[in-house]
This record gives sequence, C-alpha cells and structure tokens, in this order.
Amino acid sequence: MDVSALQEAGLTDGEIRTYLALLEVGSSTIGPILEKSGVNRSIIYRILEKLIKKGLVSYVTKEKTKYYQAAPPNKLLDYVETREKEIQQNKSKIQEMIPQLILKQKLAKKSEANMYEGFRGLMTAYENRYQKLKEGDEVVLYGLPPQQPEFHHAYWKKANAKLDKLGIKSRLLYHPGVTDENLKNRNSYKLCEARRMPLKMESPSWVMIYKDVTLIAIPQGEMPFAFEITSQQVADSFRNYFEWFWKQSKPFRKS
Repeated sequence: MDVSALQEAGLTDGEIRTYLALLEVGSSTIGPILEKSGVNRSIIYRILEKLIKKGLVSYVTKEKTKYYQAAPPNKLLDYVETREKEIQQNKSKIQEMIPQLILKQKLAKKSEANMYEGFRGLMTAYENRYQKLKEGDEVVLYGLPPQQPEFHHAYWKKANAKLDKLGIKSRLLYHPGVTDENLKNRNSYKLCEARRMPLKMESPSWVMIYKDVTLIAIPQGEMPFAFEITSQQVADSFRNYFEWFWKQSKPFRKS
C-alpha cells in the first residue's frame, strides 16, 4: 500500500505502521501491536500517545491492562481537515509577524533610526516626509485603524489636502472595520486612493513608507510613539509587503 499521502498529511513512519497494525489486529494490547508494526518497544508508547492526541487511536483499560484500537479510517479525513485549519491559522500568524521579522533582519544594516513620542512627536515624524517627497512621488500607508480621535481625523484631512496641493500621490489601506464615510472622505482627494485591508489583522501599529523611510507608528493610548527608520532595504521590504496587500484588496465603491 502506498502510504505517501499519510506521510504528506504529517504522520511519521512509526505512526503509520502502528495505525495500520491496529487496523488489522483490532483491539489489542501492546504485544500484538509490536509484532505487527515492527516498531521498537522503546518508542511504541510515545507513538500511541501521539496517535491518541490526533484522534486516530483510542484505548480502554480492562483489569489494569490497556487495549488500544484504531479509529475508523474516515477519521483520517477529520485529522487532515483539522491539520489544514491549524496550518491556515499558523499562516495568518506568520503573516502578521513578517513585518517585525523583516525589521529584525534589516535593522542590522540600518543607516539611521529615530523614535518620536506623543501626538506632537508623531506629527513631527509624519511631517518629515515633506523634506524628501516631491511632485510625482508617492507615500503608502497600511494598517490604519478603523477609528481615531476627531482631532486626528482633522489632521489627516489637512494632510491629504496638502499632498494633493504638492502633487504627491498616496495609497492607504485601512482596517476592514473602517467606515464607508471615512473611506469616502479619503478618496475624495484627487491623488489619494484608500481601501480596506484584505485581511482582518488586529495590530496596534500602522506603517508609512516613502522614499527610503519607514515609519512604524503605535498611536494607541495617551502617549503614542513611532519609530522612523531610514534605510532603502527596510523601506523596500515593507513596500513589497504593502504591494502584496494592495493587490489583494478591492477598490472602494462609493454607495
């Protein structure tokens, strides 16, 4: 029998041999399982424990002796489906980690890094972009929160108007929970396009990238702060991440 599909599903050689042996011998103590599977006695109990956790083996105790039994073969499909869900969950978690992992990798080669605290500090970091951006350039932001204090909202509206006036394009990706009203306002500016993130990622930070600068802002709480990293490698890495999200997102349709 070709058992490669079981191996690809994540079962080890020992687990496969033990499970198949149990299918043949039925409810059994350790002895017949060892004989049929060819698995070494020193690891058989560990293998059985793993199969029990995976829902592929069960046991009952009779007169202080354990009798093991294989689950019906269709349980393998349940195991595979559960594993697929876990893999998808892990994939989502890894996707959330990627920006931090990229930053960790690239910071060793950074050319400059600064930290800003408080709302005024955050605005200072935000205003720094006008020193580098010129007409025809672009700034991109992602992970923007769905809600923000009114004075924040007022500032961003002025910022978008200034970008339009300077001929600087911007693309924004908001948390999926952002209101249509907010997106409608951002898209009302000639050189700005705002969309919802394609994935619901709960993150306390948002990221802005322009030229060789990456700004990672954490606006929550009474004392927001931001890290400004000047490095082309870091900026390119985060920009690639933004572009991946952008391709998955959908244009905002005004109702």
